[in-house]
Amino acid sequence: MCSLRLSLRLCVSVGNRISEPPTPLLTFYRTRSTLLLMANRAEVPYGTLDLMVLKTLDTLGPQHGYGIARRIEQVAESSLELNQGTIYPALLRLEQRGWIASQWGASENNRKARFYSITRAGRKQLAAETKSWSRTVAMMARLLESEP
Repeated sequence: MCSLRLSLRLCVSVGNRISEPPTPLLTFYRTRSTLLLMANRAEVPYGTLDLMVLKTLDTLGPQHGYGIARRIEQVAESSLELNQGTIYPALLRLEQRGWIASQWGASENNRKARFYSITRAGRKQLAAETKSWSRTVAMMARLLESEP
């Protein structure tokens, strides 16, 4: 299976030695049909990030890509890491599908940034995906709680 790693590892210089920052619990990798969350090797179906982005925009309103990524990480309580190689392809894909729209504006530090907002079609998709995930979670809960 061919995969592309979409996470960056940065080294930090501390005194005379170089150390790596604490590794996040999960790092996104992309394969053809699955996003792999590495560290514990959990597999998350492709499109999960799309749902996270749509929900974030529906909740917070227009945001730039960096803000979306940080918010998702915050809500996930730092159990996953999103970087530019992960979030921006997802934003482009969502925009091409008509689920989000973008426009240029100034960020909170007066830098030029592209701000994304959810569209009416995106809200419909969010509702459909939320319903689907709710059914899946309920089904898995029943299966995992059932007696042998």
